[in-house]
Amino acid sequence: MTEAILLVGGKGTRLRPLTVHTPKPMVRAAGVPFLTHQLARARAAGVEHIVLATSYLAEVFEPYFGDGSALGLHIEYVTEEEPLGTGGAIRNVASRLHSGPDEPVLVFNGDILTGLDIRALVRTHETTGADVSLHLTKVTDPRAYGLVPTDETGRVRAFLEKPQTPEEIVTDQINAGAYVFRRSVIDTIPAGRPVSVERETFPGLLAAGAHLQGMVDSTYWLDLGTPAAFVRGSADLVLGRAPSPAVPGRCGDRLVLPTATVAPDAKLAGGTVVGEGAFVAEGARVFGSTILPGAVIEPGAVVTDSLIGTRARVGERSVLTGTVIGDGAVIGADNELRDGMRVWCDARIPAGAVRFSSDQ
Repeated sequence: MTEAILLVGGKGTRLRPLTVHTPKPMVRAAGVPFLTHQLARARAAGVEHIVLATSYLAEVFEPYFGDGSALGLHIEYVTEEEPLGTGGAIRNVASRLHSGPDEPVLVFNGDILTGLDIRALVRTHETTGADVSLHLTKVTDPRAYGLVPTDETGRVRAFLEKPQTPEEIVTDQINAGAYVFRRSVIDTIPAGRPVSVERETFPGLLAAGAHLQGMVDSTYWLDLGTPAAFVRGSADLVLGRAPSPAVPGRCGDRLVLPTATVAPDAKLAGGTVVGEGAFVAEGARVFGSTILPGAVIEPGAVVTDSLIGTRARVGERSVLTGTVIGDGAVIGADNELRDGMRVWCDARIPAGAVRFSSDQ
């Protein structure tokens, strides 16, 4: 097993404004673009050749990763002219693969942070003789996901839409976004049009009698599709809860990147990251948050479970909880921003303009 496809073409609309200027896989988690963690884990599992299926802001990937040699990889880039969906994207890069018809090809979604045992998934694929093998994970509340029931041998029995009633919850297993394809199966995906691997390819293969194998691996798994999840994933990488060989420093309560400045009496905890050139001033408190490069946290500000964009500024004594501040935005002094608030890139909020309590 030497090659893989990484699907990194999505627009990341649920993550805006983080993805206004940056594609989702390139948003920094634990100090480096999230994609770096996926590439490093693939390399550690023995992958040597990776094809990136790009679309949105495709031009930013190659200048950063180059040919992949710095990570011990050979990386190629294929850009979709029109969005092709997950299945269409896989088919669109097929000509760049080197594997023989019966050899395994790994496929990863570009927005999943996972501790998956990649080698074990490939072993499962090979020992069962499957056409496609899927990483499945168990979730406490499966109502937000499509369900993937399997038989006692792990063979997939069906792909079910999100359950609408309790009676429809027949399993707690869901598609976790990592697959091993028999190389020849990729060539059966229709070319040149949008295809959903989840809604069209997999159900179609199952209906045609193909062998789809599920492997349940319930180690760390997180879909980074929302700002709250992305912030949590970054913190978990720093804390060591999510495994990655690409974290640029020792795991612990905080990660301060080179050229960042943190005042001696500022408090950082909970897996907080302070990016290159960022500044955290005296008396500031930052918990479980990501401060992107060049951002400024002014004296006495309190930032919790939030993401502060590149070159953004949080004013003195402002309190932010569960918020996202876009690149270049300025939050004036003495503001209060609460869970779910998103401030767009380059916006300006005057001092004391947003509050959830009195001004006393």
